[in-house]
This record gives sequence, C-alpha cells and structure tokens, in this order.
Amino acid sequence: MKKLSLFLLGFTFIQFGLFSQTFNGYALYTAQNSQTTYLIDKDGTIAKTWSCNKNGNYTVFLKEDGNILRQGVVSGAQLNGAAAGGIIQEYDKDSKVIWEFTYSNADHRSHHDFAVLPNGNVLLTAWEVKTATEMSDAGYSGNSEKWPTHIVEVQQDGTGGKIVWEWHIWDHLIQDTDDEKPNFGVVADHPELMDINVASSAKGGRPGSGGDWFHVNGIDYNAALDQIVFTSRYMSEIMIIDHSTTTEEAASHKGGKAGKGGDFLFRYGNPSNYGSSASKVIAAAVHDPRWIKDGRPNAGYIQFFNNSGGAGNSSVVDAIKPQMDPDGYNYVFSNGSYLPNSNEWRHNCKTNASGQSASDRMSNGNTFVNLSREYMYEVDSNDNIVWQYNEGPAKAFRYECEYPGIITLLNNPCNVNKVSDLNKTELTLFPNPSTGSFSISGLDKRTKGFSVAVIDVYGKVVLSTKNQIEIDLNGISKGNYIVHILLENQSVFKKLSLMD
Repeated sequence: MKKLSLFLLGFTFIQFGLFSQTFNGYALYTAQNSQTTYLIDKDGTIAKTWSCNKNGNYTVFLKEDGNILRQGVVSGAQLNGAAAGGIIQEYDKDSKVIWEFTYSNADHRSHHDFAVLPNGNVLLTAWEVKTATEMSDAGYSGNSEKWPTHIVEVQQDGTGGKIVWEWHIWDHLIQDTDDEKPNFGVVADHPELMDINVASSAKGGRPGSGGDWFHVNGIDYNAALDQIVFTSRYMSEIMIIDHSTTTEEAASHKGGKAGKGGDFLFRYGNPSNYGSSASKVIAAAVHDPRWIKDGRPNAGYIQFFNNSGGAGNSSVVDAIKPQMDPDGYNYVFSNGSYLPNSNEWRHNCKTNASGQSASDRMSNGNTFVNLSREYMYEVDSNDNIVWQYNEGPAKAFRYECEYPGIITLLNNPCNVNKVSDLNKTELTLFPNPSTGSFSISGLDKRTKGFSVAVIDVYGKVVLSTKNQIEIDLNGISKGNYIVHILLENQSVFKKLSLMD
C-alpha cells in the first residue's frame, strides 16, 4: 500500500487505503503489464479476478452479460510502442476465452484503447506502416517511415473475429510543400484534414522511424450520433469522425450522415495543427475522451483527462459541449477553431499524472478519477473525496450496482432487483423482440408512482418516463437494451431486443 504525504489531500493521516463508504459500486482494472484483471468493491475488497493468458496492455470492459473484453499484448510482435496490444479477447467469468482476434503483423498492430458498440462489435485503434518513400511521395518533408493511425471495427466470428469497417487517417491528409504531389492545398483552409507535416514528437518503433506518429490513446462511441471521438497525445487534440459511413466512404470526403466521408467533423485542443492562430487549450498530453451519459450532469458533453491543462501544468478533468450545426451531425467552426474554444467544466485533480489515466461522471453527480501510477478516487459535487483506492493502473472503470454486468456477474450484490411485494416474473415486455413499441404486462393502467428507463449497453438512458405502460421506441437504434422498472423503491430489470 502506498504511503501518501499528509499534505497531499489535507488529512491528518499518513497511510491509508480507503476512506468514506459512500461509493456504491465497483472499479474494474488490469494492473500494468499483468495477466490479472480485478474487480474491487467499495471497501477495496477484491470481488472478482480474471486470470488471463496475455498481459493486459491498457483497457478492459465489463459486458452486461458479465463477460469482459480485454486487449492483450502479443509476444514477439514486429511493431512496438507505448501500450502496444495486438489481440482483443473476450473472457467469461471463469477466465475462459470465448473469442479472440489478433491484429498484429509487420504492417499493423492495435494499441491503447478500444470501444464497444451497442451491437457488440469492437473499435480498435491501431498503427499501420508507411515507408519513408510512401511518406515522401505523399508530401512529407522528412525522411523516415511513420505509423499513422487507423481504426478498425471487429465483429465476432465464431471463436474469432473479422474486420467489418475501417477508417484511415492516411486518407485524410493535406500538405503545402509540393504542388506536384497529392493532397496539395492550403492547410488553414482545411481543418477537416491532417497536415502531413504537422509538428509531432513521434516516438517508438524501429530505430530511426519515430513510428508512433500521432499516439492516439483513447476512443469512445456515440450511438445517437453514430460518431467516434478519439484523443491524440502528440497532437494535443480531440477529434471526431463519422461512423455512419461505409468503409469506402470513410476513405473519401463524402458520404455518411454528416456528408463528409471520413474527414474530421470536429477538433479541439490545438488549432495550430491546422494552421490557425486560435488559442491552444490542451497544453500537452490528453487521454480518455468519453461522451457523458444521459441522466448525468453535463450529459452529452465530451469529458477527457487533460494531463497538464491546469494551473502550473497540473492535471485536470475537462468537459466540453461541441456546438453543432442545425443538421445535428456537423459542428460549428468560427474564428479559426471549432466551438467551444475552452473547457466548460473542470475538475482539478488531487495530484498529477503525466500519462494514461481516466475519469467518468456518475449518476449521482460524483466524478470518478483514475490517476495512472498514483491512485483512483471519487469526489462528490462539492469536490469532497468520498472514496479512494491506492492503485493507479493505466485505466480503471467505474460500474454502478445497477449495471447489468455487475448484477449478472456477482448475483446482484447490492440487492438492486430485490423485491418483496412485487414478483418480477409477473412483469413482462410484449412484444419482445420489438420493432419499436412495447407494453409492460403485469402493471395495471391505473397504477401510479412507477418509472421506466430504457438503458443501452453503455449504461446510457435512451428514454425515461413515468406512469406509462406503453412505450414508444421508434427512432431508437436497433440492438439490445435493459428496461428498468422502478415501483415503490422496488426495481425490476428486463432485457429488450429492438429489431427491424
């Protein structure tokens, strides 16, 4: 257990593991370069472990069925860099591999983060190799190979996986050094493209290559917008792209709901990357972007870990609400940058972290923070620490007691479903599967004082209502959902499938 200075948090103790028991949920993480994944409860007790056959590189995700998705480190890989992975695996509660997909060879390798889509597919961030000749031919003024970012969507295929969609930053470059080479143009006129000669502190890779060009380290998905957000450490930027495209459209500048193919829809943090004099608002490293879920403070904002964004280059958690055009898919660009041009909410972290790290907003308004190589904690809306645990993995994730994966995995440890007068088997959803509307059978139309919430696989509330037994979900994306029925402080959870 770490010893923390009593000056660190202003409390009169020298050594501690936890304090305050108001944290009601679990934290999931993989220790750095470890084969073990841990789920700890509010008291710091290990509630569950998974013994995996690969070291974990960065991220782990608890599915609603109690299984975990986890990116592992492929041994003997030909491409190496920070948080290199190479394989995505699903494990059941007994640490048995359900399926796995390897994405690692001489030309590409997955690394850092992944995001899980409502249909169960997985988005992986990855490198792909471009030789020094390919770089030069595309207008690069240097003389080395680079590993530009690309994103692949992987679908389970039996015990393996297959790529069903992909996006490559290589298809969205611009250069202003040679008008006889491709992608020539005025950089400042095209913020939707990446300057191939943008300043980068690229590291890693083969000797002399500086391969890890952009160091993309975090990714999240917004089902309502069908968009992807990711962070680049070396660019000090957050970027949004359209996922509603086909792979062919993603390689172009047209198509998708936003009409711009795979071009950037939004950028935040460092306008100088696209030739603008607007202020830089992400000073250095940035990690872990995530859209805040509905029903939580600042719902719809993008929250992220800004490693050096505070006073004196201190670590902060920032949140912004990108301003959208009336079409609901594109973003406002004004005076040299996308809006907003500064953070709209901020939490000053209890100590600093130079890399990795993560955060989340909880349904009760609290903020969870994981400080890499330091510790994890949760603060209330008044910034009072209500929970702390002395482990600082690359990333940690909070799951509340109501999350279906916790209920399924640990046999309802918080008694979320516990009912006395109401028999949960009496409540059914009809029709189920549904094409858009359903009714709750077992509740009389005259019954009052109950609420209904429809929750997607990310825990996002897509619809909430009171005293309604006939629910209309037309316009909601197809997929699997949890219907939470709350009656007289008694909760019942039902699974619902929306189909065409």
